[in-house]
Amino acid sequence: MSDAAQPTAADVRAAAEAVKAALDRHLEAVERRAGESPAPAGAGFDAGAAERDASSAEQYAAELDSAVYAAFDALAAAGEHYDELLYEVYDEVTPFEIPSSESLPAYTGPEVPSALSVLIRRDYVISEPHRLQAQAERVTELDPEAAEDERVESAAPGNSVHAALGVLFGEYEPDEIATRHKEFGLEEGDSTLWVTAVDEAAEPGEWLSAPFEQADPQRVICRFDVSSVFDEDEEDLLLEARSEDDDDEDEEEDEERDAEGYDEDEEDEDGEDDDSDGEAFDDLDGTAPAGRRSR
Repeated sequence: MSDAAQPTAADVRAAAEAVKAALDRHLEAVERRAGESPAPAGAGFDAGAAERDASSAEQYAAELDSAVYAAFDALAAAGEHYDELLYEVYDEVTPFEIPSSESLPAYTGPEVPSALSVLIRRDYVISEPHRLQAQAERVTELDPEAAEDERVESAAPGNSVHAALGVLFGEYEPDEIATRHKEFGLEEGDSTLWVTAVDEAAEPGEWLSAPFEQADPQRVICRFDVSSVFDEDEEDLLLEARSEDDDDEDEEEDEERDAEGYDEDEEDEDGEDDDSDGEAFDDLDGTAPAGRRSR
């Protein structure tokens, strides 16, 4: 890349100004939606909100929501651009987390859903295949019917990881496997749970052929993610807090030592003759006098 294509300090300043402008537009959109700021002139909205019928009011609210979402995206894009330029020119970063494009889109489902669909994904690493197979064999010994599934009957659980998995996941509920995963030779990976709104409950067997095909991110009401990445972030924060506490304790100890050192100096000055007599006595017979600690 040529020198002319490299970002400059002026580019960073311009990006910072763009962030400020995007921040103002986002706040204005939020205030308008909250009713704290009037609609902009010429926007085509009727000033008398009380005179709007229900349909117009809903449309107006949807337009306000859309304006907030658009301002949010613009602010995120401006912040990401500024962060990139700041790093390239000054090797510095901002303290703000820029939302990635992989985040869930805005919710567009009903306010009061009539039915729900819960989607769960849990990842595991098979760290100990022999333990997995041994647990499956134990299940089949206690319940021979556990290995009669057509997917696993062609191989004994002790000789096939596939057969062992079929036995264990057929015998235990997913939540129990998650709780006892170490017993089955598994290590937990990331997991997520999505609660989504659906228009109506599905008919029995309706979606079994493609259970995850109709998952709509815009219908996600709430989600719960578990990842070691979050644990690492918490550990970093804990280490930083402990480091700050240790620094504070060290400062307090230094202050206490200074104070104690001053008192000892005073005591040494007051008892200088006695100490010298004691040392002289020690030199004579090589022992400390009774009731005195040798130095």
